[in-house]
Amino acid sequence: QVQLVESGGGSVQAGGSLSFSCPVFGRRLSNYIMDIGWFRQSPGKEREFVSSIRWSGGSLLYAEYVKGRFTISRVVAKFTVSLQMNSLRPEDRTVYYCEVRKPTSNDYDCWGQGAQVAVSS
Repeated sequence: QVQLVESGGGSVQAGGSLSFSCPVFGRRLSNYIMDIGWFRQSPGKEREFVSSIRWSGGSLLYAEYVKGRFTISRVVAKFTVSLQMNSLRPEDRTVYYCEVRKPTSNDYDCWGQGAQVAVSS
């Protein structure tokens, strides 16, 4: 069983910065993780892709609305993924989730408890 625990986030004014860290816990993680992604979701809205990183090789993907503002990174030895968020906008205000996609899956199907971002204008 895999567990993800997001930490970070918080409250900031528009234009400010926040960051998340997401360590992944479990056994034989190097065989379990294909990608780690960040998603966000507000109540009553669809889950949105934010960014992802390929665990082996480090290929990066970003949603258009965060390109140039957010940076995803990983520390392989610690099985930890981070998300640095700069130039935050009020529309970035929501709950962010760290999620894992397994090599045998087409979707992300394991996620943490979520962490809140509040951005005031």
